[in-house]
Amino acid sequence: MILIGLGANLPSPSFGPPQKTLDAATASFGSFGISVTARSAFYQSAPVPASDQPWYVNRVVRVETGLAPKALLETLHEIERRFGRVRADANAPRVLDLDLIAYGERVTGADGWPVLPHPRMHERAFVLLPLAEIAPRWRHPASGAAVADLVAALPPGQVARPMAEPASPSLPGGQSSLPLNPLAHI
Repeated sequence: MILIGLGANLPSPSFGPPQKTLDAATASFGSFGISVTARSAFYQSAPVPASDQPWYVNRVVRVETGLAPKALLETLHEIERRFGRVRADANAPRVLDLDLIAYGERVTGADGWPVLPHPRMHERAFVLLPLAEIAPRWRHPASGAAVADLVAALPPGQVARPMAEPASPSLPGGQSSLPLNPLAHI
């Protein structure tokens, strides 16, 4: 099971508010050889670490791909770049953030790239709550902890709440009704 976390807290010049940007990013995955098989609802979360920047919109998707972990993460960074993400300061506001949360049962140490599973995912409500929604039986590949136990052990102060989604039709298989190539006009 390959899991990707999506987040944004700035509007995109091409797609507008974060929810629309995350929908467009998800819809673009197919053109990069990434097939979305499940997606969570949107969650609103406070920035981590706490700051005065806008709250984030997050979701987690389960995907299938022939890309190896390193190639997948490089592809996610390319998608971010095409959507206008500029990597500057750590924890800066962003138009799009794509994180490789887990790649099957793979575990790599801190000296590997990418580090799998994501090294801070077990501390983030904005990852664990949507992950539990789409993969309630998932277990952390390194610790073996169930996602429900990870949620219960979240540090105090983590805020992530489900958002009402705007009405938008979906196609069979969870595909978005967005254009097949939302990057075509960027």
